[in-house]
Amino acid sequence: MVSYFSTRGHKDPLSFEDVILSGVAPDKGLYLPDSITLENLTYLTQEDLSYEDFVKTIFIALDKASAPYVEGLSLYPGFENSPEPTLIEVDNTTLVMELFHGPTKSFKDYALQPLGAIADKRLTELGERGLVIVATSGDTGSAAIEAVKDSENIDIVVLHPANKISEYQRKQMTSVIKDNVLNIAINGSYDDCQRLAKELLQDNPFKRRIISLNSINWLRVMGQVSYYVWLTKQFTSPINVAIPSGNFGNAYSAWYGRSHGLPIKNILCSTNINDVLKRFIDTGVLEPKETHPSVAPSMDIQIPSSLERLIYDLSGDASGFYKSFGENSKAELDEESFKALKHIFSSFTFNDDEIKNKISDLYSEFEIIFDPHTATSVSMAVENSNNMTTVAVATASPEKFAQTITQSIKEYKEVNINKGEDYVELDANLDSIVDSVQSKFN
Repeated sequence: MVSYFSTRGHKDPLSFEDVILSGVAPDKGLYLPDSITLENLTYLTQEDLSYEDFVKTIFIALDKASAPYVEGLSLYPGFENSPEPTLIEVDNTTLVMELFHGPTKSFKDYALQPLGAIADKRLTELGERGLVIVATSGDTGSAAIEAVKDSENIDIVVLHPANKISEYQRKQMTSVIKDNVLNIAINGSYDDCQRLAKELLQDNPFKRRIISLNSINWLRVMGQVSYYVWLTKQFTSPINVAIPSGNFGNAYSAWYGRSHGLPIKNILCSTNINDVLKRFIDTGVLEPKETHPSVAPSMDIQIPSSLERLIYDLSGDASGFYKSFGENSKAELDEESFKALKHIFSSFTFNDDEIKNKISDLYSEFEIIFDPHTATSVSMAVENSNNMTTVAVATASPEKFAQTITQSIKEYKEVNINKGEDYVELDANLDSIVDSVQSKFN
């Protein structure tokens, strides 16, 4: 039986049933499984399964206790077509895995559609109504709303940084006007939103079951590992993957799959001007700086929460690292862990002008239009010179960032969401957020 424990050492493990609805652990750590049902994910075979049924076999391989929750359940109800990822060839050694053909046109749909469905099923079992708290740098919020907007068991609150995501991203969230949806624009950065969401999850001032659909929830990793299992099945030899990186959940999922047998050699993480991950990968030191808005807003992050699981995997304990981080706003990996990190990961930073130039250059060279985030991962993949196949992850549809793309590709036609919006704008103050939530749902 798989149990889930905190990266910071809290002694009370959770079962799969418990981890479905979990947020941060009582010691503020993140949950990880103590084992998996099937140690080597390469043993899984797709055969003639649909992508959805293949994902169900992966969930069960990771934890047999997930079987009652995924069997007979529609994991991708919001997808109009098959959720199977799309692979396109860019050049002889570079491909792109498109993960933006879901209901909100971002890769977040691949993890949040299953998580929303499973969470709703678990709440039905418990006879409870849950309150979801989500912080978003642009894409998670709309995917989370889409996953639970029709639920009879879930209310959802989404915090996004005011005026620091694209208009399309904002309207994807704020145009969903439902009794169980509350959007809050926070006057601050994404890191402020994430800090406030974690405090709400930790303190739970609402006296009801509170749930995280952010990447701190382990089922998000399960959903994302699934497409890396699928991806490696498309090749007969190992590959590299290049990933636009913000909160590190996608890159961690590739790492976790690699740690359990997937033939992934190197993981390339691109960043924008908020280059905390590049600096961490280059030096082993996590030291956030001020968050700056960019043309790739989903990467406007200085405290990547999913990084904690990697730090645990590398060093065997994250408590000391995050104790130092909490006291000094800075922490450093030990030498052995840093060597292991550098053996697998590399990173490159793109500023706004470089991103816009890459969008134009990639279009000129390959006649493909990439969103600002994917442009960074594709550029890394194309420029990777070790002659091994590298697959860049396309995390969002270009139409979500048309205002940026039209600066690089004049003929690109902007797509707008012409619907009414409903949201409140608040300062980064916990009490005012609590009052707003209670006013909406109580």
